Amino acid sequence: MNAMILRWIGVKFEDRRKLAMMAPVFFLCGISELLNYNGYMTLFNQRFGSEYLPYVYGAEAVIMPLEAWFMSWLTSRLTKPQLMRALFAIMGVIIGVNAVALLLFNFLDISPKAYYPFLFLSSSFVVRQQTILLWSLAVDLCPTQQAKRLMPVFVSSAALGGIAAGVLAQVVSKWLGADAVYMLAPLFLLAGGVNYWKSIAHYLVPLTLKQERSVASGAAEGGLSSGDYFRRSFTTPYLLVAIGIMTLMPALYFLMEYIFLNVTRTIYKTESEFASFFGLVTTLLFTIALLLQLVSNRLMAWLGQSNMLPAIAIIFTCGFVAAAATFGTSFILYSLSIGYMFLYLLLYYFAEPANQLFFKLLPMLQRDGYRYIAQGVAASLGILIGALLQSLHAELGFSLRLLAWVGGGGAVLLVLLTYIGKSLYIRELIRSVQTMSDTRQDLALAFDEYMRENKSPLMLDQLLANSNDYAREVALGMIGRTGDDTYLPKLLALVDDRSARIRIASLRAMNLERAELQALVKVASFLEDPDFEVRAAGVRLLGRADHMRHQAVYFVRLKLLDSSPKVVAEAVKALYYLQNEQSFEACYEVIQRYLKEGGEQTVYICRVIAELEMYSFLPDVEQLLGHTDPAVRAEAIACMGKLRHIAAIPWLIEQLEWAEPALYQVTIEAFIAMGSGAIEALKDVLQQAQPKVWSASIRALAALLEEAESQSVLLGAALVKLDELWKSRDIEAALYTMELSTRAELARMRLTEHKAFLLDGVWTVMERTAEGDVVNAVRRAIEDEDEEVRESGLEALAEGSADKRLTVALLALFEGWSAPHADLPYEQAVQVLRAAAGLQDMWLQLLASDALQREENESLSGQLALMGMLDKVVFLKQVPFFSDLSLEELGYIAGIAVEEQHPSGTRLVASGEVNNKLGVIVDGSVQLLASGRMNGIIAELGPKDVFGETSAIDATTATTSARSVGDVRILTLLGDEMAKLIRLHPEIGMGLLKASLARVRMLENRIALSG
Repeated sequence: MNAMILRWIGVKFEDRRKLAMMAPVFFLCGISELLNYNGYMTLFNQRFGSEYLPYVYGAEAVIMPLEAWFMSWLTSRLTKPQLMRALFAIMGVIIGVNAVALLLFNFLDISPKAYYPFLFLSSSFVVRQQTILLWSLAVDLCPTQQAKRLMPVFVSSAALGGIAAGVLAQVVSKWLGADAVYMLAPLFLLAGGVNYWKSIAHYLVPLTLKQERSVASGAAEGGLSSGDYFRRSFTTPYLLVAIGIMTLMPALYFLMEYIFLNVTRTIYKTESEFASFFGLVTTLLFTIALLLQLVSNRLMAWLGQSNMLPAIAIIFTCGFVAAAATFGTSFILYSLSIGYMFLYLLLYYFAEPANQLFFKLLPMLQRDGYRYIAQGVAASLGILIGALLQSLHAELGFSLRLLAWVGGGGAVLLVLLTYIGKSLYIRELIRSVQTMSDTRQDLALAFDEYMRENKSPLMLDQLLANSNDYAREVALGMIGRTGDDTYLPKLLALVDDRSARIRIASLRAMNLERAELQALVKVASFLEDPDFEVRAAGVRLLGRADHMRHQAVYFVRLKLLDSSPKVVAEAVKALYYLQNEQSFEACYEVIQRYLKEGGEQTVYICRVIAELEMYSFLPDVEQLLGHTDPAVRAEAIACMGKLRHIAAIPWLIEQLEWAEPALYQVTIEAFIAMGSGAIEALKDVLQQAQPKVWSASIRALAALLEEAESQSVLLGAALVKLDELWKSRDIEAALYTMELSTRAELARMRLTEHKAFLLDGVWTVMERTAEGDVVNAVRRAIEDEDEEVRESGLEALAEGSADKRLTVALLALFEGWSAPHADLPYEQAVQVLRAAAGLQDMWLQLLASDALQREENESLSGQLALMGMLDKVVFLKQVPFFSDLSLEELGYIAGIAVEEQHPSGTRLVASGEVNNKLGVIVDGSVQLLASGRMNGIIAELGPKDVFGETSAIDATTATTSARSVGDVRILTLLGDEMAKLIRLHPEIGMGLLKASLARVRMLENRIALSG
């Protein structure tokens, strides 16, 4: 039932927690805001006088810059969560104090007239800031895509709150008066504050853990000074017009409000009647808002964002003209009420997002600076101009009807301004696109949006003729999205363009649905382009030429012999799309040949097999799973996933334990691509799987399982595995008890690797069962290098909305992992090691077996071999050259390391001769000698140093000699074996590269110091 309701309102199941938390906030605070507004407007107009509105609005215009300074001061001193809480508390205190004051006045039966301007100004501040505060919180809490789904629901919640407030105001004012209406406002604000506070703790705090650092870096990257923003805002024509529109629109609204309140006051003379009518208007207003919300997206899509402001300005004009024309008739109250309601809705619900159009063309990092300047100036001037217009009646004696005609004139000016603004915006948009110096996605999107709303071939022609490649790419992208085949001749003319990017973009933009043979021949000329990406794009385009299939096949088939594997792969796909059976045999031959060749050819053809769902080649692809090239293995695994080859899952699970990071990630993605068919096989390995395999299974299941099953399956598995990890620390303690400290360090190293994999899986479970963006923010904070940020992350984890059992287990792990190991009694240590000897993890099993064997003095030959490898791993771990390798990678190195002993004076490496061995000194010393001089000693190396590393892997000529000094014991690594290992496990190569670079830096420093 819940899922059905969520689908009906257009949100996803995973949005439900945030929706349940935030929707009541908007509803309850919406009630509070409108009760506050209804109350203070009624009390001021009835007890102080609506004729004084110009003066309080004038005072508000003076106060607003001070208010802006205060907000800026608060922002600079508080973090975002602290600011949100402080502002909410300030607003609560203001309306709470006012409510207590009104209650006291009623109790004492007094009504101090001087108090009501203060009530108006302070309550107006709350209404103004409350709206900004709630929407700011919603924007901060919701990622972009989630915001698109949830914002309409929040708007509807606020509108329902407005309707409820209107009904309450009518009922309460009738029986208890306007004072009681106002007094209810802080109660509803307090009720909404419960979830408001929780949402900050659960969502905002984690998302802003590194706020200060981000703000500082952002400011350093592209910020301007306040003076720069102010000066440029008033010297840039389209921004100046934007400020004019943003100023005039609220000024006209305040004028309409003034006329409406004065006329209403003459009709509803008592306070309760006025408040009741105002409540009715509020109810109708937000009912209309709710109805408009249902069609707002369609309305905006129909009008287009660039036409929204002119449409709003025209409605403003109609509202004032209708009011002026009906003065002196029985329709005046209706026309004014309708005008007031629509101006309110248009100003606060539609004009604000429409105004953002002007800021889209500005650089991202400077956008907010210009926006704040424009909004600050417009808000203050709008109220001031509104007050001056109101004073035409209050001071100069203009009739209200004449005032309505003045408003109509102002609205006509607003219409002119909006059309001028639209024209300037278009001019600036074209200029910005024509002078693009990079691929600014925001500009391209703004242009794309405008072109969808306003078909303008002239603008596209101007951009196509432009010398700026970025501008031409934007235009070509737009042509491609519209599918307009009338541009085909112009696109074909780009065959000789100097830029390969433009040639590719032109091919992507072409629509060949109604193309003639001549056009097809012209497209075929792209197939001889020197750039293989252009040729590939041309083949891809011809593959869609269904109406001239035979001619297209002729050109495409020739590309089966192309020198580029990518072009050949595209040709195979195109021939299949064109359904040319005569070419299938040739395609089969190409596929078979490419599958055998390896390298780039095999990678591309595996992608073709997956895309075309060529199941007949599954056995051939399966053979590639053991290929020596990691790229080929990865593409074969990806192909298995896309073809949903469930039978490969056991093999994929088996190889996961030894997979390097890239292959590991590809395997997880393959499991996910297999879909629901992989679920049971993955669930089967959860209980007994080694941590690396378990983590991969969890991550795949998190993407495959439904929400309810995720809760039951994944949470339980995560809790069990965390408990197992925590208990496995006893292995380290047991090895220390056995006085095997080097083995204990290896156990610690292995358990830390286990911890990393388990945490990957556990964080994935938390993302699936809680809010993903919040969990990611907490994770980044906990993994941060800054201790203070880590502590904040742990606090956010403790207070968050994730499953409490999982949270407690994670906190225990983070807080206890670095603690010293426990001291185990001897008997308990033996029991722990015996249990560990039966574990699935080879390294922990090996360490435990080795310790037990040493204790029991067993000497079985099989175990001696294992001991020898383990001793090598223990030693290699202490060698700086291998310091960046994991325990698994050290094991691979140990597996190819051969122990050798040499007497004194043995030449281990000869200068000028090919060397294919890397030596690691275990005992003794080795001298490095300069080329050509036996006595030219460069350095003397000792235990844990390496030599021969610069020539061993690629078997090149050694530049120095190496000879033993006294008896020496070394571990020898053959270059061929190392090269094979690096091909199979690229991370080993990365680790050795880091070590080599560190040695180079050390030598450079020595040379610099000696120089």
